[in-house]
Amino acid sequence: MPCLDLSTNVNLDGVDTSSILSEAISTVASIMGKPEAYVMIVLKGSVPIAFGGTEQPAAYGELVSIGGLNPDTNKKLSAAIATILVKELSVPKSRFFLKFYDTKGSNMGWNGSTL
Repeated sequence: MPCLDLSTNVNLDGVDTSSILSEAISTVASIMGKPEAYVMIVLKGSVPIAFGGTEQPAAYGELVSIGGLNPDTNKKLSAAIATILVKELSVPKSRFFLKFYDTKGSNMGWNGSTL
């Protein structure tokens, strides 16, 4: 159950967030080899973020998954999500960090229980 939580200082008013969410779900599922039905994307805009001393467009993300993460996969995910942010929100790749968490099912709650 990969969950990608993205925060950006870009205002999302007037942005087609459904398109971004759909593209991100498809991308994460494809790269990780997980069914889209198990992928969650959280997108928050207008979050106060300063990076490198400026408040120019920037983003921060965390991807939590039960397995499926490794150095090669993480590199592909980082590149793919950065590309989406550049294309859809004009966030430069150099102003985006993505943190990866590989966790156990007992550390993830779903459907009133743990996995």
